[in-house]
Amino acid sequence: MLKVFPLSSDSHEAGRWLDLLEPTESERAEAERLTGLSLPTREHLSEIESSSRLRQRDGVLTMSTPMIALVGSMPRGLKPIGFVLSRKSLVTIRFSPLSAFDEVESQFVGVGDDSAEPPASSLETFVRLCDEMVDRMADALEGLAAALNELSGEVFAIEDTEAKTPDRTNGDLRDRLRLVGRLGDRASNTRDALLGLGRILAYVEGAAKDWEDARFEGRIASLRQDVVSLNDYEVHLSDKVQFLLDALVGMIGIAQNDIFKILTIVSIVGIPPTLVASIYGMNFKIMPELNWSLGYPWGLALIVTSAIVPLVWFKRRGWF
Repeated sequence: MLKVFPLSSDSHEAGRWLDLLEPTESERAEAERLTGLSLPTREHLSEIESSSRLRQRDGVLTMSTPMIALVGSMPRGLKPIGFVLSRKSLVTIRFSPLSAFDEVESQFVGVGDDSAEPPASSLETFVRLCDEMVDRMADALEGLAAALNELSGEVFAIEDTEAKTPDRTNGDLRDRLRLVGRLGDRASNTRDALLGLGRILAYVEGAAKDWEDARFEGRIASLRQDVVSLNDYEVHLSDKVQFLLDALVGMIGIAQNDIFKILTIVSIVGIPPTLVASIYGMNFKIMPELNWSLGYPWGLALIVTSAIVPLVWFKRRGWF
């Protein structure tokens, strides 16, 4: 999909913002014809080398970064996004819907915030897009923090009485462990997006100092500070994810120890009765108890007593 937005009311002198969403080859060719710029492919946008992500040639900045694809408030993983920025035009190439782009596009068609005038230059459009993306990632981190706080309350609210139902408890622990993994992925993806966006902002801040729209330098510096603070907050959340992961693994270990303790008690309690039954099960001709009239009750009483005595001892020791 190709969308073209003029950056001025004068259609002859106006710059353009061209937004390509999952572009076809014909749409890429049309965007190159309208701007005279060479556009990168998805393969080029997906490369991780800094020299491939940040390039400048003849005053044209070509930049790429992974970005969290958010549909509403739900993250959809990382997708590459590219910016081709010149003094006159901005071309964005993306492969998933992004609410930040929808917000800036709404300012051009007059359905967004009434107080927001449409951007008047390519650099201003770029700055507004970055501003909206930073806001969305801040919201994503806030949602992640809320999910982690809720999970933390659930993990440490487990009562010891729940150990009496190990199947249910182990199932809950497995579910929470999977949730920690998903939250960890969200934190990792957010960090990758923030690092990439921070590099792009720093690159534009240095490369566009002599542009006519250099007045946006302060806004770019402010956005960089926001990215740095969000990075620090993401590190805090990642530490909390690791803490919850360690706690859950420790609880799983405790649950396993409880199972082994039960098996140990059962095996130990079964040893004395087995020994008594083995002694009286020997087929020797001369056995004093063989001719006793109360020999059978005696043997049963001895077996039961030998099983009860270890149980009483374990109970007094607090093993169960």
